[in-house]
Amino acid sequence: MEFEGHPKKQQVILLNTTKMTDTTASNDELRPEYDETSLKNGGRGKYAEQYAAGTNTVRLAPDVAAALPKEKTVRSLSPSAVDRSIAEGNVKKITTLVSILAIVVLVAGLSACEQLQQIVQPVMLSHVPFRESRQVGTCTDGDRVLNVGFYAYFSPVSYSADEDPNSNAFNTHLGYEADLLTALEAMQGTGLAFVRHAIAVWPDIWLKSAEPEYDIVGGGITIIDSRTRDVTGNKVVNFTSGHIKFRQSLLVRAEDAEGITTHANLTSLVRVGVLAATTGEARLLELTGLVDANGVLAEGTRVETSAGTVVADGTAAYTITAANVTPNLAGRSHLHPPSENMPQVIYLGDKFGESELLNALAAGSIDAIARGEVGNHTVVQASGGAFAVTALDEKFELGGFTLAVEDETLAACIDEKLNYLTDNRNIGYAEWVADPLVFMRRAQMWNNR
Repeated sequence: MEFEGHPKKQQVILLNTTKMTDTTASNDELRPEYDETSLKNGGRGKYAEQYAAGTNTVRLAPDVAAALPKEKTVRSLSPSAVDRSIAEGNVKKITTLVSILAIVVLVAGLSACEQLQQIVQPVMLSHVPFRESRQVGTCTDGDRVLNVGFYAYFSPVSYSADEDPNSNAFNTHLGYEADLLTALEAMQGTGLAFVRHAIAVWPDIWLKSAEPEYDIVGGGITIIDSRTRDVTGNKVVNFTSGHIKFRQSLLVRAEDAEGITTHANLTSLVRVGVLAATTGEARLLELTGLVDANGVLAEGTRVETSAGTVVADGTAAYTITAANVTPNLAGRSHLHPPSENMPQVIYLGDKFGESELLNALAAGSIDAIARGEVGNHTVVQASGGAFAVTALDEKFELGGFTLAVEDETLAACIDEKLNYLTDNRNIGYAEWVADPLVFMRRAQMWNNR
């Protein structure tokens, strides 16, 4: 098993990790084996950029490895995890773990760590209590840099500075969630630092925080319990509490606004564009009767897919929800309704997300776009009156970030800080539009407490 640490790929050999009795008096003096002159250039975050590119390897003892079977479990080890292990009588294992973690943190934090001896004396549990070694309110140990994956094409909530994945600016994060994350980093004492990575593909983006490449994933993701589970039904991610409110709507050309005021105006002659696997798609299908409350397609609905055309038989074998779709409907491109009082549904956005939908609406190849009110109002403001927002949904939704279930303690800590920045949801998208620095002002208030 490997433990990620200092950017230098230096192997630290722990020759003795058994618990011993310390007979020396505790003091604050530097031990003689350390060179004081090598410690003057240390600083928090000094190796953050290198950390993202390198790893440090520490071989764990067999009994410790058995207690921590997954790499992500080691990286996200929390005080609550330690408490649980102690409660189970695993005092010896916890002593070993704290020894290892304390040494790794020491190695990562010293500017001249290359000069440390390869033989490192163990640190005693009685001298470094895990819970007390972390500052109150801190979400990480200060050396863990969290990899954030964000959806690249959901302006203004979360988007890339350049929509081209080959561009150097593709991983530059902009928008509401980008500023929220930046404010989290600015909150002193939280130990939060992020490296951001744009994600171009929307379906199942919420599950990527369960993968080794990402610690947190965002992008205007509506909180739905079914999105926390993988295809086998196992819960693999948790959502933070909602930090932004959504409700669905239709975006239409201004000249069509009077004829399409509600979903009831959508007939088989109207072509509505959607992005697959979104709440925009799911709510459109539900509000127009194309699916029932469980996402089962109406009998007789004809669906064009990449594998050919299929016709729904009214059973669960043909199901579309915001989190899941039956395999026979994967790669869907066009949905033909079984009734004249239901719309056609056109699927776009596989390459460049919602910008493909907007181009199609402007060109007249679709008549409306089903998506969130936030994005639609932004388009209207930028269009100079060319588009209009209609058919506002009565149902509100909340959007949040996802983290792996192993990072439950980290998620709770980030939740606390998000709730502070949003003043328990009293500050949201509208306030950010009026004052883009609103979250940074809240972070400054935190720092001045």
